[in-house]
Amino acid sequence: MDITVVGGGLAGLTAAIASAERGANVTLLEAHRTLGGRARATEPPYVANEGPHVLYSDGPPFAWLAERDLLPPHLPFPARGLLRAGTRHRGRVGVPPYALLRAASRRRLRAPYDRDFGSWAREELGGEPARVAANMMGVALFDHDPSRLSAAFVWERFLRVTTPGWPAARYLVGGWTSLVERMARRAREMGVRVGTGARVDAVPDTPTIVATSLASARALLGDASLEWESGHTLMVDLGLRRGRDPFIVFDADECGFLERYSLVDRTLAPEGEELVQAQLPVRPGESRAGVTGRLERFLDLSLPGWRERVTWRRDQVARGRTGALDLPGRTWRDRPAVDRGDGVYLAGDSVAAPGLLGEVSFNSAVAAAEEATSRRSVGSV
Repeated sequence: MDITVVGGGLAGLTAAIASAERGANVTLLEAHRTLGGRARATEPPYVANEGPHVLYSDGPPFAWLAERDLLPPHLPFPARGLLRAGTRHRGRVGVPPYALLRAASRRRLRAPYDRDFGSWAREELGGEPARVAANMMGVALFDHDPSRLSAAFVWERFLRVTTPGWPAARYLVGGWTSLVERMARRAREMGVRVGTGARVDAVPDTPTIVATSLASARALLGDASLEWESGHTLMVDLGLRRGRDPFIVFDADECGFLERYSLVDRTLAPEGEELVQAQLPVRPGESRAGVTGRLERFLDLSLPGWRERVTWRRDQVARGRTGALDLPGRTWRDRPAVDRGDGVYLAGDSVAAPGLLGEVSFNSAVAAAEEATSRRSVGSV
């Protein structure tokens, strides 16, 4: 059978490989001149991802990639990173507040999906632990107020991020481009025909897996129902002359996050410099200048003297491309379905599949490939 995959990001590459494994003749079409989607990175000497990216070794996508020898060289969470981690709480950066530790200790607690996290957590955890836990989840949700989201959605991710033991985060050497290149090479070795600079304006005649942003899928398929809540955040990448900077700063006040990626991988910045990425969610109606000012104040607290050390800077606003957010009364099963009917399937980070952040893209892509090939096989019998 023939399958067309529209979109050459991680979801598209995963769908192409999984479909080829099941015997399909696959054509992958990507509108951009290079593959990778949101896993693209800037060119050296400052190799910055399109947003905060790590792989979690305790998730199914990590195992899926490892089984196929698709994982590039990667590094674990550094031991010295624990010594250089901080939390902004009540206007100061220091050790994690007791309220956060108190919330993280309630691991047997289960949250309902049909209540907002804020009201549920205040009842179960207390006011300050509820506020701190919600705001710290800006690292995974990119939302200005996680308290408004489904209690189950936020709590499950909070428990995942605060799992006892050594952090499951894995950092890809050279940035996520190394994973894109490895997956693209495998796809071509399996016979996948890859076309870049190939914009698709109409659904192909073959069974098709649409692995684009939800907005692009909505336009291509003419399906107004393809909408879901997503994050809205300002991201700033900084090249800095080396100083005594923290590795990670969580933000229990305003849902921000900061990470010095070059502490793990020195190839990401020139010798004697650091690569730092920070993000802060945009509030409703907030101006670009307003959120930029708030993020720079966060940087002032976290990286003293950073303004005098800047050698490179990139600012970008991400809206609708930070993964799905489930509101009260909704779960991942209520998101746009993988199978759209008439031989069309959907993959991406806002599709009906489980997982944390980009894991949804991997899981939905594998599901789309399995459904597309299985349906054709059954129809042929």
